Amino acid sequence: MQGEDDLRGLAKVMAFMRAVSVIIVLMHFYWFCYGFFAEHGWILGVVDKILTNLNRTAGLFAYTLYTKVFALVLLALSCLGTKGIKNEKITWRKIYRTLGIGFILFFFNTPLLNLSIEIATLLYILTTSFGYIALLMAGVWMSRLLCNNLMNDVFNNENESFMQETRLMQNEYSVNLPTKFYYKEKWNDGWIHVINPFRATIVLGTPGSGKSYAIVNNYIKQQIEKGFSMYIYDLNFEEQEFSNRDKTFEASFGPSYYAFEYGDNLFLVLNNNFPINNREYIGKFDENQLTFVSNIIKKFEKKYNSIKIFTHIPLEYTRNKEKLIGLMNPFEKVLVAIGHTHTQYHTFLKEVKNQQFIS
Repeated sequence: MQGEDDLRGLAKVMAFMRAVSVIIVLMHFYWFCYGFFAEHGWILGVVDKILTNLNRTAGLFAYTLYTKVFALVLLALSCLGTKGIKNEKITWRKIYRTLGIGFILFFFNTPLLNLSIEIATLLYILTTSFGYIALLMAGVWMSRLLCNNLMNDVFNNENESFMQETRLMQNEYSVNLPTKFYYKEKWNDGWIHVINPFRATIVLGTPGSGKSYAIVNNYIKQQIEKGFSMYIYDLNFEEQEFSNRDKTFEASFGPSYYAFEYGDNLFLVLNNNFPINNREYIGKFDENQLTFVSNIIKKFEKKYNSIKIFTHIPLEYTRNKEKLIGLMNPFEKVLVAIGHTHTQYHTFLKEVKNQQFIS
């Protein structure tokens, strides 16, 4: 509690010194631009007497330099107690540049007083004021930077930062993810290189954390540019309605199930990932897909004697596989290509007779 009171008292002292510094600059304007203020009737006898006594006893206004130095000393002392948050945009180069501009405007504008009274007063007050503000900014930044540099790094950020890859290294297969990292008191542009993307990549994060923006979009863009295909499996855990199951996928790639013809073949791409409670899923074809498949078969059953089906979960793990199998009766040959298990095998389904039904 005592420490807080001391800090509060120190802040008041700093503010008082800064206020006195500003008052001295205003007194400086009044004294050295007196002709302009007298011409417009903007003078007070009491102020004249006070300033005259100060000049007679302390010689404060004998030269323009005296009051400026005095004001600058008070300003510098007031800046010593300034503390603030860290800001990587504040650098010593920026401080030196601002300090130099302020010093020139504040101290080297005296020849302007030799101009006509109107122009001299206007230019002198503007340049001195801008110079004073620049010196104030440089002083505050300098104090803030010094205080932060002298403070203990509580979270050890500086010691835990390290140099990362900044070179872009590409090959015919790579995926290159742009990054930013903090090292040696500045932000740097870097790269994460996935040299062999043929092995699966899993991206984990909460909704809205930037998975698609930082990782997935780069994978899609770069792999398409290099002529590769990919399988992206995205679960919308935050969605509550079944109709929104594939919203993210469909927004980028289109329907999650569809049919197409290629050469003398008919293809079906189906989605048997059926979400259930507690962020889980089972193998199951929803009624919309079964209706879709039924309509496709009615349209093409006389044109083709075989059909190729692609889905994720194997049919033997799909709960209502009998419904799909029953729809395949018009075809002599049925090939089902699946994923999920990461193994390669063939299954001749026993449920189907007089038909080559291979999964």
